[in-house]
Formats: sequence, C-alpha cells, structure tokens
Amino acid sequence: MRNLFVVTHTQSMHHVEKKVGGWYDTDLTGKGQRDACAIAERLFAMIGHKEAEIFSSDLKRAFQTAEPVGRRFDLPVTQTRALREISYGVAEGKPQEWLDARYTPAPDNNRLDYKGNMEGAESRRDVADRVYPFMDALTGRDCETQIIVTHGFTLSLVIAAWMNVPIDACGFINYAAPSGSITHLRQDDFFRNRAMIHFADIAHLVR
Repeated sequence: MRNLFVVTHTQSMHHVEKKVGGWYDTDLTGKGQRDACAIAERLFAMIGHKEAEIFSSDLKRAFQTAEPVGRRFDLPVTQTRALREISYGVAEGKPQEWLDARYTPAPDNNRLDYKGNMEGAESRRDVADRVYPFMDALTGRDCETQIIVTHGFTLSLVIAAWMNVPIDACGFINYAAPSGSITHLRQDDFFRNRAMIHFADIAHLVR
C-alpha cells in the first residue's frame, strides 16, 4: 500500500503583506510556524513509525513548513525546485492589487501555455514539465510512505501527475486547497487503483 501525503505550506509573510508570491521567497509568519508544528503532529499521528521520506519545495515558506515534520519523524527533508509554486515573473513581490489590475484570465483555447502577459512568468505547462518527472521518480522509489510539501497552485499538478492525468488534459484542473492543508493519496496493492482518501484537511489547525 503506497501512501502520499501532500501538504500546502502554512501562512507566509507574503500572505499578510498582500504581495504576489510565486518565487518571491518569504518566511513563515508566527502563525505559519505554529501551524507547521500542528501539521507535523497530525502526520505523525497518521503515519507513526513507518519508514517514510519527506520532500519539499526549496522556497523558504515550504521548507520551513517541512522542517518541523522532519524533526518529528527524525528524517531529513529533501528540497527540490520541482515543487516550487508557479512563477509570476515580474509581478512577484509586488502588491497583489498590482497584479490584479494587469492580469487577464487565460482563454479557453490556450490555458496550458498562457502566462498572463507577465514577463518571466511560467505557464501551467512549464510547471507540469517540472512536476511530472519529479512525480514519476517519486512513485518509482521503494519507500511506500512519502510526504511532500508544496504550494497551492502546484498541488493541482502534483495530484494530476500522481493520477496519471496527461499534461495536455491539465488546462482546467484546479484543486483549491487552503494553506496548511493535508491531502492523503493512496494506491492499493491489488487493483493498483489510486484514490484520494482525504483532500485539503485542515482539522489539525487551530483557528
């Protein structure tokens, strides 16, 4: 039985400052740090002492979410650029209202390659082109319990890749999950079916 737990990073400074995230690299807030510890406890309650692996986006807000998980399990956290949030190019670090005033929605006939008219930004396909190979390698590993810490947009493509949804079918996919959520994915040994056991669980967070 293979289990994958996908975590969205907790509250970051760019959230409270109302700035565009993407690759803009900010630390967690105090609340974000507390929520990261709550995630660690929740995951340990779900997984226990089973052999596990932990992977994280290399952006600070994701890695700082993963660090308490690593400490709770006494395991290293492997950082990777593959799990980064989608890049918003020149908009990153600017006020969210700056982006909102300039961004136009993707047309239905070009959702995969659209970049929102932002210089240096990534498209959905760009993100998929780094997430899909990472997920292929992840599912090919011997360890049957894995944790990954990523970002809100990237979560959708992580799930799509794990479910073997073709990249060309990802133009409209959006699994909207709040910060600090845990999504539990499982593949059974007999039928080899891949199921979503829980999506975007935040019951562990103190409100």
